[in-house]
Amino acid sequence: MSKSSKVSQNQHSGKEYRKNVALILERKSGKILICQRSDCDNSWQFPQGGVDEGEKPVEALYREANEEIGLSAKFYKIIEEREGYRYDFDKRHAKWKHYLGQEQTYFRCRFNGKNKDIDLGADKPEFTNYCWIYPEEFNLEWVADFKRQVYLEVFRDFFDLEIT
Repeated sequence: MSKSSKVSQNQHSGKEYRKNVALILERKSGKILICQRSDCDNSWQFPQGGVDEGEKPVEALYREANEEIGLSAKFYKIIEEREGYRYDFDKRHAKWKHYLGQEQTYFRCRFNGKNKDIDLGADKPEFTNYCWIYPEEFNLEWVADFKRQVYLEVFRDFFDLEIT
């Protein structure tokens, strides 16, 4: 992994990076799942979420996948895990007051379910839609600008791919 997103801790601010997990869900065909954010019309990303106090990243992955896309762990298998991806929050981000940004562990998982096993109908849905694309079809413009460097690194690290 390149070190460009691995920023040193900003000690003088008193803030830390929030622990976070992200799911790259992949079909046998090589297509990956991306989800459209409910708070921004043309924003697509991987499902992700915070790691709770005392929770291991893999436990957070299972919980977040269930909360965000209604997907039980029986429908996917972890095939790769990489950690240390960091991004700083934009000052407009609600969590900026408490955290510098997020430090993420990405899990690449093989999907063995069907589309009907994905359910975006949570109480407060984070996503309004999802689709399956090949990694090279991902458009960096779909991601908030403060997350783009991490997405560049993730696509390079997991798919040996330079996205634009």
